[in-house]
Amino acid sequence: MAAQLHNHLPPAPPALSETEWATARWEDDGGNLSEPRPTAQRAHWLRIAAALSARLPELTEREDILVTCEHGTRSGAPAAFYPTLAQLEIDAALFAPLPPATIRPARPGDEDRYPAAWGAFVHEAAHAAHSHWHTPPALRGTALDEAGQILEESRAERAHLGRRPGDRRYLRSAVHALILNDFTSQTPSDRWQAALAAGLLLARRDAGILDPDETQILETTLTGILGPDLLQTLTGIWTAAHATADEDGAAMMEHARAWCAALGAESVSPPPAPDSSCGRRGELAEVIGKTVAQVQANEAAQAAVEAKVAAARATRAQAKANQAAQRRQAAKTAEKVFSSNGRPFTPGKPTKGGRHRSPVTGTRPPEADEKTAAGRLARALRAAAYRERTTTVTASAAPPGRLNMRQALARDAQRAAGATPTAAPWTRTLHRPTPTPPLRVGIAVDVSGSMHRATAPIASAAWILAKATALTDPDSRTATVAYHRSITAITAPGRTPTRVTQFNAKGGGHLLAEATDALTAALDLDRPGTGRLLVIASDGYYNPTETALAATRITALRKTGCAILWLAFAPGPRPLPGTTLLELTDPAQATTAIGKAATAALAAANT
Repeated sequence: MAAQLHNHLPPAPPALSETEWATARWEDDGGNLSEPRPTAQRAHWLRIAAALSARLPELTEREDILVTCEHGTRSGAPAAFYPTLAQLEIDAALFAPLPPATIRPARPGDEDRYPAAWGAFVHEAAHAAHSHWHTPPALRGTALDEAGQILEESRAERAHLGRRPGDRRYLRSAVHALILNDFTSQTPSDRWQAALAAGLLLARRDAGILDPDETQILETTLTGILGPDLLQTLTGIWTAAHATADEDGAAMMEHARAWCAALGAESVSPPPAPDSSCGRRGELAEVIGKTVAQVQANEAAQAAVEAKVAAARATRAQAKANQAAQRRQAAKTAEKVFSSNGRPFTPGKPTKGGRHRSPVTGTRPPEADEKTAAGRLARALRAAAYRERTTTVTASAAPPGRLNMRQALARDAQRAAGATPTAAPWTRTLHRPTPTPPLRVGIAVDVSGSMHRATAPIASAAWILAKATALTDPDSRTATVAYHRSITAITAPGRTPTRVTQFNAKGGGHLLAEATDALTAALDLDRPGTGRLLVIASDGYYNPTETALAATRITALRKTGCAILWLAFAPGPRPLPGTTLLELTDPAQATTAIGKAATAALAAANT
């Protein structure tokens, strides 16, 4: 049985038979009512065809072609282009198993869901854009006509890839639909059929569509059938065809004649009849099937890699979106916690309004030992922030600077020799101060009922830290919040408290995640370039939901380089992962512990 070549250049589609005309008239008159919802199905395929028509100009640079998409084509091929009618047909079966209602060709990128169907569409678009010649009517159906069509297949696709190289993946996906059905188990391994396989597949390899490793087994088989010399001759013919212009039909006919002559076929006669005595039947179909399977396997592997990359990209994009949303929410929380509406900051207003009582019980003047501690901590912070001056030595041809006699003599020698002087006899040493990094410290104290021992020392530490940072660097900032079922500001960023704010621990619940958000947004704890420290004073007895939310914030802060200190004042604390636990037997040690941690964070800061 001869292979039925995928015909792309007929002058017109085959005429409808009387039965087809009768069926069409019957359906137009409301017949064929036994099929479920025929109108809805047809409407989907009409929509798909219209969308393909709208997308076709981007592939062909033509706007005069109408696309139809139905079950089966009039030519019997998976897809076909009729140049004299400017019509392109594509078989709806190529989109299987996708339901037509889900197919949206109008959306760029939707074609990735049905690459084989889109590849057949691209193939026909390549003919529409580049197949501008036709076999003379008197020669249609001859060996010359079939040879010309063989050569035009890869020539048109190669020309298309020159304009749209990204369509290669779709053309590869369509190889099965466009080629495999041309060879069956009854196809003999004679020279004409072997040359047909070479012209359809090896020529596509040389056109850059298939890879050499994918066609290696086919090339070996075809070499055994045709011989290396004849295969080399055919390769030269399709290589020359690839370089032929779109409109040069005369040259394509000459290539077709050379093809027939190489195979010993009469060009003006019908294609040679299959010779069953040559080789075994089905050999070509078998080896072509292996080639196509290798192409499909490679495409599947590439698609898997691309899907993995796309998934990772989508994950990163979603993570960035989530991070941006969280930052916006954190900024809103910080605004609620620390806003004073232009008035002097007054501690004690909870974020949840009247539903929750403020833990603040009042204020008191700082004691003498607290003032002393603030001064001592300020000196320690200044020492930690100090950076050595940078020294830069530069050489120049002119003063100022120190004269280097060796370089001066070398410069004189260069001048005497008539050469361009390159020696630089003057050196200058510049000492520049290194900017000191500011400090950012946030303190979040748990004021649930179990934390009553921590309130007094944390209140004292908050005032000492705020005062010390104000004495150290005007750009340094600290803030302290108390949290339970609401969040209350104890000290605010950029405001040096004159009095110590006192608070109690009688609340319930733990809004540590929201407290961390407020401090992060207010102090920029997630931005490098400063000495950053978050102090959490808590026993850690939270419910699973609160724990998970707070752990997410802490993990994110740790990734940015912010140090996190967890202060515990009772046995058996439950610090969150990523924090540095410090158990204090004496709550009065909190000020010293926080001061040491802040000093270490400032010393480790990168400017």
